[in-house]
Amino acid sequence: MLLRELTSYLESLAPLDYQEPYDNSGLLVGSPDKEINQVMVSLDCTEEVIDEAIHQGCDLIISHHPIVFKGLTRFNGTTYVERVVIKAIKHDIALYAIHTNLDNITGGVNGKIAEQLDLQNTAILSPKGDLFNKLAVFVPTSHAEQVRAALFAAGAGHIGNYDECSFNVSGYGTFRGGEGTTPFVGSQGEQHREEEVRIEVVFPSNRERAVLLGLFEAHPYEDVAYDVYRLQNNHQQVGSGLIGQLENPLSEADFLKLLKERLCTKIIRHTALRGKPIARVAVCGGAGGFLLGHAIRAGADVFVTSDYKYHEFFDAEGKTVIADVGHFESEQFTQQLLLEIIQKKFPTFAVRLTGIDTNPIKYYS
Repeated sequence: MLLRELTSYLESLAPLDYQEPYDNSGLLVGSPDKEINQVMVSLDCTEEVIDEAIHQGCDLIISHHPIVFKGLTRFNGTTYVERVVIKAIKHDIALYAIHTNLDNITGGVNGKIAEQLDLQNTAILSPKGDLFNKLAVFVPTSHAEQVRAALFAAGAGHIGNYDECSFNVSGYGTFRGGEGTTPFVGSQGEQHREEEVRIEVVFPSNRERAVLLGLFEAHPYEDVAYDVYRLQNNHQQVGSGLIGQLENPLSEADFLKLLKERLCTKIIRHTALRGKPIARVAVCGGAGGFLLGHAIRAGADVFVTSDYKYHEFFDAEGKTVIADVGHFESEQFTQQLLLEIIQKKFPTFAVRLTGIDTNPIKYYS
């Protein structure tokens, strides 16, 4: 199939708009119109992974972490980033990254950690704002149902677990067609009064083009009167981190043992234990220190994440237990998650996990 078929599906689940400003998710190397036959999934895209893809005949690598975070000014192979990009281009291997946009959906990276720990009743720890727009449009009563249906079909009208949501107010509009107009109702040069409905719907910002195209196609007027507003409302299904509940509270020692087993980590760095049972668990794959305040306010007994520095451990102040499991360890199940996502949608397409351990951190014991 074409590369764009796969990436479009991935981006329907984890839109690029959901990534953080510093991130560089998306298609990094290759053409969207490239035909692909086999994909390799990895957490990181390293030279060893490229070599493996060449050996296995893969023409696309999907990694969680982007190989390119910042703009490259030269390609002479002096850094591992340059060498990876050069080798991928030389062997016609496309590179695609799905990073913080996958972190920021409920069924993404943090959802996989929660699944490993059997957390229940999970919710986003820090929901994202500025992801919704509102459309208000004025429609003749005779065509209100037609326009609503078109807006819903284009992706508008979803609020939480509800769909086909709209607000409607009846009234009348007035207009007078000028020279060169062909009014749907009324006559050119004469003021007309028409019974109309003001329809309001919310929609994800990244669906604006589709929603407006649906509106214009369904609306009978020559010139459509509408307004689009940017909303600051938080999206409760999109954002950083997750918090959930253990089915049965555990002692701190038993929870750390469970954490070590389920996340297959050799060592857990943690703050002083508080002598309290663990019931509410906050998680964030990768470097999640910025969410500590959210975890505390949400009543987390423990905050599972990685990449904590020495002085940052003091920030817990005895209000929760910070458990640093390691960056790779917290995100290692992302590879399996991506494999499952692709196989479910494209069951006959060839997709494989890398056999390379890309964790740059090694432990001596």
